[in-house]
Amino acid sequence: MLLTTVVSSNCRELLIMFYKSTGGYKPHRIILYRDAVSEGQFLHVLQHELTAIREACIKLEADYRPGITFIVVQKRHHTRLFCADKKEQSGKSGNIPAGTTVDVCITHPTEFDFYLCSHQGIQGTSRPSHYHVLWDDNHFESDELQCLTYQLCHTYVRCTRSVSIPAPAYYAHLVAFRARYHLVEKEHDSGEGSHQSGCSEDRTPGAMARAITVHADTKRVMYFA
Repeated sequence: MLLTTVVSSNCRELLIMFYKSTGGYKPHRIILYRDAVSEGQFLHVLQHELTAIREACIKLEADYRPGITFIVVQKRHHTRLFCADKKEQSGKSGNIPAGTTVDVCITHPTEFDFYLCSHQGIQGTSRPSHYHVLWDDNHFESDELQCLTYQLCHTYVRCTRSVSIPAPAYYAHLVAFRARYHLVEKEHDSGEGSHQSGCSEDRTPGAMARAITVHADTKRVMYFA
């Protein structure tokens, strides 16, 4: 219940920011790339987070129901792809070319999933990302969603090359790491030596929420990048 409430609140805040920044336009489609989910958690995450997004939309406007596409991105797997023809190998490492997509044979027989190696393998063996579409109100064709996913891998501001997962998923990692730095107990130096500060009051939900609160002006820029 707490997870649903938090996701709904955050989603509502983002929708309001989108509305204000675009001069009064609401998104007709919401495409979510969700990382760090194992196959055993698919149903649980879908039930809670999809419901939370729907609730956030309805709270803003009763008849506002944009199409939602929920995609899980997985990097922790043992699948590797190799070129059948050496002429197709890319770079000195002999990896598959960036943009290689596989959606047959090794994918799920009935569900919507695919493998995409969006980055250039400079060193070692490239590991493709596995994308599993859990929900799709927008009725994307396979080629459309694969092309969109690959294009999003070219928009990461820290790199001039394409990266291994879509930029929004990378940004979510950066935001989470940035928030963690404000929550962990750090060592502070004093005249008597280093010691850890922090008490039980600092670990309450209210205190932690205040610790990671972003200033209103900062929300308009990519402070985490």
